[in-house]
Amino acid sequence: MVLEALWITNGTDRPFYARREFDVKGEIRAAKALVSGLGQFNFYLNGSKVSDHVLDPGWTDYNKLVQYVEFDITDKLRHGRNAAGIEVGNGWYIMDTDPEHGYSFHFPPFMPENPNPYKPFGAHLVALVQIEIEYADGSRGIIVTDGDWRTKEHEVVWSNVYGSEYLSGKRKQKGFSESGFDDAGWDRASVATDDAPKGELSPQTQPEIRVIKEYKAKKIGSVAGKTVYDLGQNISGMLSVKLKGEPGDTVSFYPAEKLGDDGLPDQFAKNWMPIDCVIRCEIAGDGDWESFEQTFTYFAGRYIAAEGDAGIMDLAGRAVSSAWKSAGSFNCSNERYQKIYDMIERTVEANMLSVHTDCPTIERFAWQEPNHLMGAAIMFMKDGYRLWDKFLLDMRTAQHTAEDYFLDMEGGRFYPGEGLIPSQAPCYIPNVLPVPGMGSFYDIVAWGSALILGARWHYLFYGDRRIIEDNYDAGMRYLEHLKGKVNEEGFLCHGLGDWGNPDQSYARENIETAFLYADAKTLAYFAEVLGREEDREKLSAYAEKVRDNYNEKLLIKDNEGRRLYMSWDKRDEGIVSTQSVQALPLYWGMVPEAYETDVAEALKKALISRGALVAGEVGLPYVIQSASRYGMDDLIAEYITRDTHPSYYAFIADGETTLGEYWETNPRSHCHDMMGHIAEWYYTGIAGIKIEEPGFAKIRLDPHMPEDMDEFVCTYDTPRGTIRVSGRRENCKAEYSFDIPEGIEVIGQEG
Repeated sequence: MVLEALWITNGTDRPFYARREFDVKGEIRAAKALVSGLGQFNFYLNGSKVSDHVLDPGWTDYNKLVQYVEFDITDKLRHGRNAAGIEVGNGWYIMDTDPEHGYSFHFPPFMPENPNPYKPFGAHLVALVQIEIEYADGSRGIIVTDGDWRTKEHEVVWSNVYGSEYLSGKRKQKGFSESGFDDAGWDRASVATDDAPKGELSPQTQPEIRVIKEYKAKKIGSVAGKTVYDLGQNISGMLSVKLKGEPGDTVSFYPAEKLGDDGLPDQFAKNWMPIDCVIRCEIAGDGDWESFEQTFTYFAGRYIAAEGDAGIMDLAGRAVSSAWKSAGSFNCSNERYQKIYDMIERTVEANMLSVHTDCPTIERFAWQEPNHLMGAAIMFMKDGYRLWDKFLLDMRTAQHTAEDYFLDMEGGRFYPGEGLIPSQAPCYIPNVLPVPGMGSFYDIVAWGSALILGARWHYLFYGDRRIIEDNYDAGMRYLEHLKGKVNEEGFLCHGLGDWGNPDQSYARENIETAFLYADAKTLAYFAEVLGREEDREKLSAYAEKVRDNYNEKLLIKDNEGRRLYMSWDKRDEGIVSTQSVQALPLYWGMVPEAYETDVAEALKKALISRGALVAGEVGLPYVIQSASRYGMDDLIAEYITRDTHPSYYAFIADGETTLGEYWETNPRSHCHDMMGHIAEWYYTGIAGIKIEEPGFAKIRLDPHMPEDMDEFVCTYDTPRGTIRVSGRRENCKAEYSFDIPEGIEVIGQEG
């Protein structure tokens, strides 16, 4: 894109309006606007917001990549005088960290001070607009941001990226994007010549963030002078409300994911700190009801406490997400299964906002591991084609060179290493130093591997080899980085292992080395797709070397002479049979064929002995899929519907509407999708849809309806059309019917 527009600013780090009037002098054939504003913006023409987007542009590393949004404005311009307006707020570009403005992420007191804190990307918030008009006579017109634009402080006095916002009704500039608006009291914009964003401009191609549903708040009580409301659903949302009062009256809204024993929304995150988010509205007091809506950020929660003397009407939470386009559906007769599925889908939606966040409350970081661990689960539920393009682009953008460094605790330079892909991308608050006894939270094998394994899921679901072409070289660089971390025993052991394991059995050597094998094996597959035979041979040979060493040192005999995998980090304690330790090598085909039945039996024994799925977020998808592959669907069905933790239904029994972070009541975060892997099993296990060739060119159908389910209907929109699988129990026997598009080859059951 050739840009004539200049970045403009009002010279502050606080939200602002900007406007410009211009003339249209003929019949328009086509017109578009290329717009960006950092951190977040809304764009207006002739008194109306141009689109239904919110929170544009997507979050990126603004030193390397800045997104702009292209709007078709052909039908929004008129002959004669027109006006354009933009409003800009902080976001991550200049994060508002003032403690008086609500919670902003910081590490809790029990952790050492981070020597690499958040750094603003500029000194001032900035805006960029380029309007291009093609007239019917072939001539062209262009309007750009420059020093002729006018700016004004925004009605949003301050806004932080974690959900707090102060809105002042008396500063609202009604009609600021209409022609004829009186801007005599506005300032001339400054051109950000020395303070323009450093990143390369790139179009926003991921799905825009939209309001997907509005949840009306219901009053449920009054406690300690505060009125308590319930939205009925834990969401990532933008608060909207109407207020009426005297000039200068303020109403404060405090959202939270749960209620405390006192009946008030409880903002304390377990084992962490208060998430003291507040949305504060100052009333202009013109004698009528005034509308307030969050503009540059979103809150997270279900319950809201309101404090203030003004009248309150139409309080609502407008749920927002990038995952607004569904790809699959699942409906069944058993309420427990249905509630689990719906809970996971709502959790996914709440964590998809241009990046895949780990949670909308505490961190809002783009941790990368769910982009492969949850890849299939989410792609079955939601259209992930363009979302994963963005996630993988962020990872490639963040990949390290040998010269990249951070500071250590003594102020010296710490070089993470060539080819490293950080665990977060974009990463705004790098926690780069390994934590004693825990490993690295920045260089984590299962997190960085998302570049390779996330691309694998994209290719399997959509069949587009471009995704391999885009990510192959970066994947090869990352594999070389991992090779440099292999220890003398031939293992990787520097990340987090089976993070979230209820028994804290992380089995780092097992888990991380299995991913080393998976990465090499997947890259060999990619090399074959791309016709790079020499690479394929080298990668395959390396994968075999890793596998052979893994089996030599970890595949042992039990007391009955059967083979199973030892948990390396627990070998001195005699603990050998964790579920994840058996599942990963089964899933990735690392087990010698002669011992495959033994290891599958070891997995089954590990499941039965605990009567539950006992795994962390890293091992869990492999436990579920390996158990299903080897005929344990009945155990999966039993365990996910248990009343007590660890169990998916236990969250429902606890009154949750989104999935918790860990297997426990009142988890630290009440909206983590990282363990929502079971949604994949609804499609591959219950409906039995298994991909045999990329893009669903060939599938296997092998449904398994649980005994406590009488009916289900499952659909999935493949690139070749919609698959529909249904099951019904007749005379105690499950019968299935299938509707498969003509372009899909089917093996297995047919109906």
